[in-house]
Amino acid sequence: MKAMIFAAGLGTRLYPLTQNQPKALAPFLNSTLLAYNLLFLKQQGIDEFVINTHHFAAQIEAYLSDNNNFGCDIKISYEPILLDTAGGIAQAYQLMDKAEDVLLFNVDVISNIDVQAMYRQYKTEDSKACMAVRKRPSGRQLLFHKLKLNGWRNQKTNEEIIVNPDFTDLTEYAFSGIHWINRSLIQQIPHEKHSIIPFYLEAAKHSKITAYVHDSDFWFDCGELNKLKQAADYVSNI
Repeated sequence: MKAMIFAAGLGTRLYPLTQNQPKALAPFLNSTLLAYNLLFLKQQGIDEFVINTHHFAAQIEAYLSDNNNFGCDIKISYEPILLDTAGGIAQAYQLMDKAEDVLLFNVDVISNIDVQAMYRQYKTEDSKACMAVRKRPSGRQLLFHKLKLNGWRNQKTNEEIIVNPDFTDLTEYAFSGIHWINRSLIQQIPHEKHSIIPFYLEAAKHSKITAYVHDSDFWFDCGELNKLKQAADYVSNI
């Protein structure tokens, strides 16, 4: 099974850790965010990876080489210009030998989510994409009708995007930065800088995009220094 790890970001919220190194190599426990997630996903049966790079890209390649890719089959998708999440997938997919389904995972997410259970639900529902979501505070919420994507809301500005206005019984969930996506949907992504959320909202008009609710798991967005420490403290005490 194949996964893409998003590691191209500038990591500005982790400054000064990212002053001279990429976010992916930020220290986590006795390792790094990248190594922790590679081994976490490998333990769950992911055997091939593509990692997108940009900021201090050479450091990531050297780190992987020095550690024999942590026993994983890894390809690098270098982005001279940042392509954002959707654009990054479109470029990276060329390295995936036309995989039917791909797991997408943010390098700064730490969770014990069962990606195989998520995959089984995704395939059972015959979705084109499945997004891991949680009930948690967030300035931006996804809106689902019976766990099918139907919109997005900015909590601060009240801006909304609604896919089907006939559905009014919508449930808010925050995105966890983990998702499965099918080849047929990847092939519709423009090869340009573009975020995945607007793409999913547009795709939801004609494709089934569902939610995988994982409130019982632990989950941390380690994009900030205090949250990186919180995640490390939590995981080290399990």
